[in-house]
Amino acid sequence: MGGLLAGLLLRAGIRTTVVARPGTAARIASEGLTIDSVAYGRFHVVVPAATTPPLGSAVIVAVKSYGLEDIIPGLVAARPTEVLTLLNGVSHVGLVHNALDDPTGGRVTCGSIDVVSARRPDHVIEHSTGSCRVTARDGTAEWRTIKALGAAGVTVRTRGTENEVLWRKLRYLAPMALLTAWQDRPIGAALRAEPDVTDGLIREVAAIATAAGLPSSFTDLREQLFGVTPGATSSLQRDVRAGGPCELEALGTHLVELGALHGIDTPHLQRIVTALTARLQG
Repeated sequence: MGGLLAGLLLRAGIRTTVVARPGTAARIASEGLTIDSVAYGRFHVVVPAATTPPLGSAVIVAVKSYGLEDIIPGLVAARPTEVLTLLNGVSHVGLVHNALDDPTGGRVTCGSIDVVSARRPDHVIEHSTGSCRVTARDGTAEWRTIKALGAAGVTVRTRGTENEVLWRKLRYLAPMALLTAWQDRPIGAALRAEPDVTDGLIREVAAIATAAGLPSSFTDLREQLFGVTPGATSSLQRDVRAGGPCELEALGTHLVELGALHGIDTPHLQRIVTALTARLQG
């Protein structure tokens, strides 16, 4: 995801630096990035790469949720002018704002991205869907990062509060990711494998989202999930199959905790999280 966004920004002539671990940064600096996209075509860009963000830069954070804590010290030291995070879930929000609101003067927001992309074994970044959409809260339309993404061809929306932005994605991503990982099947088959569990999980996630501030209907959420391309898989599914690390904490465990906090029974959610945890540990 980060490589796709960097490639689009660079192709649009927007000065961009990719920040990565030393080995990855060295490879990217040497080889550049090749993007193979249904929406944007195939192209190659030469990429400046570093292991820490440039001082005073506007930063898009596109790591997996479990990698956030490792990069926070480098972000704080860079004193960024803006920070837009594109992590899944909601468990990262407190850490992001507590660490970065002061260095940015408050210009930090947790947004969401809807895209399917992956790095192939040949290091080509494959973008397999016809869109790439970033959503951020109201009041960010004039931010440098938001305007740059729009200029690069990314569909950008600024709509709602930060909490609403994150929950709009989480309420469908969590059941999709959990079911595909639990069943280790594409979403079409995973939804139909155990209908009672599927409906129970959707009902629980809708209730948690509603309690967290985004009113959510079981019927609407179920319809949304059954409308997903049947052959779609999830990164959680692939990561669990590989033995981790993965985003189970952000997409499952934290929802169990939120359910308990709001007094919502979550037997189906807990069943799946427990099964996936045991699989990762075994």
